Amino acid sequence: MATKTILVTGGCGFIGHHFIEHLCINTTWNIVIIDKLSYASMGFDRLRDTGIFDKYSDRVKVFTSDLILPIPEGLVKEIGNVNYIVHMAAETHVTTSIVEPRLFIRNNIDSTVNMLEYARNVPSLEKFFYFSTDEVFGPAHNDTMFKEWDRHKPGNPYSASKSAAEQICIAYENTYKLPITIVNVMNAFGERQHMEKFIPLCINKITNNETIDIHCYPDGITPGTRFYIHARNIAAAVLFLIDKGVIGEKYNISGKNEISNLDIARRIAAIMCKSPQFRYTADAFDRPGHDVRYGLDGSKLDNMGFNYPVDFEESLDRTIKWTLSHPKWLGNDDCDNDKLSLCSFDTYKSNDTLILSDSDDAAGKFLNSDESLQSDIDIDDDMLDKHFNYQCSHSDSCPT
Repeated sequence: MATKTILVTGGCGFIGHHFIEHLCINTTWNIVIIDKLSYASMGFDRLRDTGIFDKYSDRVKVFTSDLILPIPEGLVKEIGNVNYIVHMAAETHVTTSIVEPRLFIRNNIDSTVNMLEYARNVPSLEKFFYFSTDEVFGPAHNDTMFKEWDRHKPGNPYSASKSAAEQICIAYENTYKLPITIVNVMNAFGERQHMEKFIPLCINKITNNETIDIHCYPDGITPGTRFYIHARNIAAAVLFLIDKGVIGEKYNISGKNEISNLDIARRIAAIMCKSPQFRYTADAFDRPGHDVRYGLDGSKLDNMGFNYPVDFEESLDRTIKWTLSHPKWLGNDDCDNDKLSLCSFDTYKSNDTLILSDSDDAAGKFLNSDESLQSDIDIDDDMLDKHFNYQCSHSDSCPT
């Protein structure tokens, strides 16, 4: 039987490189990567760091091409026959999309159309996966968890461009009978994530004693939440769906644990044995209309028998410690190792400072673990207990 070939766009990116590594380990397929090597790709560094080029050079081919343009005829010839396409390549940073919306709309829509047009001329194609986001559904108020075919209500140019591309994929599946499946994923984390993303951003800010902005609800005190998922879980889910997914369907790849960004930042600080400073903001100037909560119902994938291979709590701690021990991925090649140390105590209680913004009564006032806030804002005691009593457990991976 001939070996399958899979084409992955954006394979040098954060989620993409985890998917490539997962494919190398768990299949015998030939792998073709197309990536334009923008700033987010960080060149081939991610793939090099995994050792893919050393271990699997006979199976992995990488081509540099900007998919905003049609795939050149010569590149089509070099790619050869393809059985599966996973289109991950996209501009994804929400704040940048607000500053430069045309760039995101053109890139994320035109690149998808060009990949679909390419796919129409691949006779060996069995499945085409379009990679989308939870953000297309808009904010998930209260306990809302969106199902795959619920209405879209994107709240920023990035999510609007992804929603539009989804609809184009559905149209191509219907009109041209392309074997398309769509996946919507939640906030990913893991090793080698770009430093503009929240977890590495927090590590850098805590290291440099800078204030961390925590987006919150309009009340000014309730932090927004996310369902974080390790990139390796996303990779495993996509490979599972290549085998068992149904053409024409959508699947949510959902994180299992809802956690506030404040709790994420506190966990990082505890592992680092640092005393961080936070600032709540309900209307950040760089991200107007910020969605404080997203939610995807992942029951469809669960009911198919998929089990997430990586535990959230363990993988989050391991990712933080891995990143601290690999400062290159924080943009700190020549960093002070003392500033990036892990927790070296058996227990650690945070003495962090909280700045409440977006409220005339609370603005400029501080709160730490030994003080109470004197203002007209009603702060729930349970929330304070949860926020200000972290324990950092000593482990084998922490230096003594």
